[in-house]
Amino acid sequence: MAKTKTGKRDLDSYTIEGTNKVVRAGDCVLMRPSDNGTPSYVARIEGVEADVRSNVKVRVRWYYRPEESVGGRRQFHGSKELFLSDHYDVQSAHTIEGKCTVHSFKNYTKLKNVEPDDYFCRFEYKASTGAFTPDRVAVYCKCEMPYNPDDLMVQCEGCNDWFHPSCMGMTIEEAKKSEHFKCSDCFSVNNAKKFDVSFPLSPPGDGKVDSKRRKKTYQSG
Repeated sequence: MAKTKTGKRDLDSYTIEGTNKVVRAGDCVLMRPSDNGTPSYVARIEGVEADVRSNVKVRVRWYYRPEESVGGRRQFHGSKELFLSDHYDVQSAHTIEGKCTVHSFKNYTKLKNVEPDDYFCRFEYKASTGAFTPDRVAVYCKCEMPYNPDDLMVQCEGCNDWFHPSCMGMTIEEAKKSEHFKCSDCFSVNNAKKFDVSFPLSPPGDGKVDSKRRKKTYQSG
């Protein structure tokens, strides 16, 4: 435990009030908003400190939800998506409601079950300018949209690209029941039109893109 020149002490950890859960630097937490109608804020703990009166505060780096960014929420943003911002702050430790996990995009797409305290982040966000890092992401399907892990996608056996069933005139039920699928570009004119799907039903979350897939600049405005 280190003591600063202002009389503040750096703490190794903090036990969330009313619980036995311990938070340390690097942990992600849910923080109580001032407005009861607002979802809990999400932040990453950068440090824990106590003042001369033993009031505990946490240094945090805020995660923004898509609707809090300059561009707002877009079609490809997942319901549990967050942006790691460059907005740092100091808050009372008493406003911490609980711990949560902010996964990488790749790890989130591998979850078998998404719990209420599971989130993911694939972008860093500069709050002062509205800029994102990375500013280019892989796009899929005829609609040329980045992958939203909340949406089912099907893979073409011909070109190996991924498509939304709705963009191919399919229902979700049809997609789940089928075994083979070719997109309209790969579909042979000599075969009867059918809508079958090859599994798995979602693209990988590692960002790897083959030559047929394009890159699209993320527009923040």
